[in-house]
Amino acid sequence: MSHWIIAPIVLPALMAPFIVLFLRHDVGLQRVFSLAATLAVGAIALGLTAAAAGGAMEVYELGNWPAPFGIVLVLDRLSALMVLLTAVLAIGVLLHVIGTGWDRRGRHFHALFQFQLMGLFGAMLTGDLFNLFVFFEVLLIASYGLMIHGGGTYRLRAGVQYVVFNLAGSTLFLFALGTLYGVTGTLNMADMALRVGELPAGDTALLRVGAVLLLMVFAVKAALVPVQFWLPGTYANAPAPVAALFAIMTKVGAYAILRVYTLIFTPDLAATGSLAGDWLMPAAIVTVIVGMVGILGARELARLVSFSAIGSMGTLLVAIALFTPEGTAAALYYMIHSTFAAAALFLIVDLVDARRGATGGRLVDAQPMAQGGLVAAFFFAAAIAMAGLPPLSGFLGKLLVLDAARGAAQVWTVWAVILATSLLAVVGFARAGSTLFWKPHALPAEEPAPQAAPATTLPFVATGGVLAIMALMTVFAGPLTGYLQATAAQLHTPANYIDVVIDPEAVADAGGGAHGAEDHDGAEPETGDHHEGE
Repeated sequence: MSHWIIAPIVLPALMAPFIVLFLRHDVGLQRVFSLAATLAVGAIALGLTAAAAGGAMEVYELGNWPAPFGIVLVLDRLSALMVLLTAVLAIGVLLHVIGTGWDRRGRHFHALFQFQLMGLFGAMLTGDLFNLFVFFEVLLIASYGLMIHGGGTYRLRAGVQYVVFNLAGSTLFLFALGTLYGVTGTLNMADMALRVGELPAGDTALLRVGAVLLLMVFAVKAALVPVQFWLPGTYANAPAPVAALFAIMTKVGAYAILRVYTLIFTPDLAATGSLAGDWLMPAAIVTVIVGMVGILGARELARLVSFSAIGSMGTLLVAIALFTPEGTAAALYYMIHSTFAAAALFLIVDLVDARRGATGGRLVDAQPMAQGGLVAAFFFAAAIAMAGLPPLSGFLGKLLVLDAARGAAQVWTVWAVILATSLLAVVGFARAGSTLFWKPHALPAEEPAPQAAPATTLPFVATGGVLAIMALMTVFAGPLTGYLQATAAQLHTPANYIDVVIDPEAVADAGGGAHGAEDHDGAEPETGDHHEGE
């Protein structure tokens, strides 16, 4: 049992209170320790990804209590990939925050940032549904603090809306957990996967209710239509670097759908069948349409990017809804791409806001901005990536999704929607780009000179680094898709996950120790014993 598995959770959890207690009056030291902790987590994430690349899964048992009696963390290819993705994104965002001074505009930014990372890493590594709920709540608390960082009426109003929607999702989550625990007697995902397959056909009605409630919860997190209303206002009004970090937040909902509906409520499970796919595919298709049409109607750059994030989530969930290894591999590639594409666009929003003065990111005619050529180049690269045009990773991502959908019943609908909405995205981004970077040079000569550029170059380094990752995804698409195909194959073989997490001998020993003489013969505990152990 490697203790490195819990390090991505423990390190931010320790660093956040350390910053609050000892460094709260020195922003310079906060930056040093926060960046050092984030870089350390990035190095650990690389090590964990290398360890998982061979296909072996590892389980970390807190307190040496085996599943399902104790809390476990599980490292496989998917969880390692998500941890690495989050760590790399966090490094880029933190560099931008330090370079632009966003951390000076409010209190406790770096502590909240570390708590946010703790919640993200915990949600991706946990092997227990209740602890998934706990880490979702850590995410909610920290993200609300980051959301309103810097203050402002509009930001506070959007923050309240964000909290209300997510608290409603949390309430549904508790209802779902109570229902599933009442039916199966466990909340450990591997143990639940075993038990749902053994339920009599007449006892599965509540199981289906729990499965639907969970899907609704994850749909809220993933901004799936019709519960996507919280995202545009939240992301558009949040500090742009915070919105860039939030690019991974919706992916947590997608990750949870992948994990739960390929492990517990699999498509071949008689009790639930293709319940998730039947509901998810039409909602995902509508989400793509809503997101890309929203790009055409946006009057601010931040809202345009927010709607593009909704559209990209729709494309991602279309691939997930196929529930095939090919669809999952395509979804994982597109998940990585769309995370970095949305993050890059939000960082560019901040670059534009800092250089347009009072006009900010509104899509109206204004004076040319300082360093407009470089900002325009960044915007062009990020826009074609998000729209899915060659040569960047967005084109390959959508191509993989289209290819994976060839055998699906809705293949023509999927192809038509993705191709048509890609054209809408091109038109929307072209309109915004021409307004921001081309039309200002046609203004009369008496217009005032461009605003002076901020002195630091670190934001350009951070944004350029995020864009470079998408270029590398294109160059190394072959090895990357090979890894993702292996990840998808592992994900669609849930028996391996269950065998690693649930050790029958350990369960029997723990049951014997906990319940005395009735289990001394080494037999596996009955359902009631599992209840007590939990």
